[in-house]
Amino acid sequence: MTPVNKPRVIKDYNKLDKDLQEQIKLVYADGFADNLIHFFDKNGIKVTALPFETEDKYYMLRMTENEAVQIVDEDDDYDDDGFLKDNVKQDYEDKYSDLDHVADQISDDED
Repeated sequence: MTPVNKPRVIKDYNKLDKDLQEQIKLVYADGFADNLIHFFDKNGIKVTALPFETEDKYYMLRMTENEAVQIVDEDDDYDDDGFLKDNVKQDYEDKYSDLDHVADQISDDED
């Protein structure tokens, strides 16, 4: 459910800053592909994206399922099975523990 009071930003994952990418990896520690959603843009074109919410924005990160798998495969923070490495996850949890939007999304995923 998209919050109506936040601007929706459609962006490419690789164009995000490193901190935001790290927060996304923490929320999607088991990879991106299984969390993709589909919607139609303002021109009626079907878009596949990874949703990610921050305190002030609702991001829709454009990527195909193949791109989602490739991003994780090529990222050293993920192991060969596509899971965020334990030491990396711990580092990111420590680094972003004060961000409510990250903590909320992690606890939502684990429920």
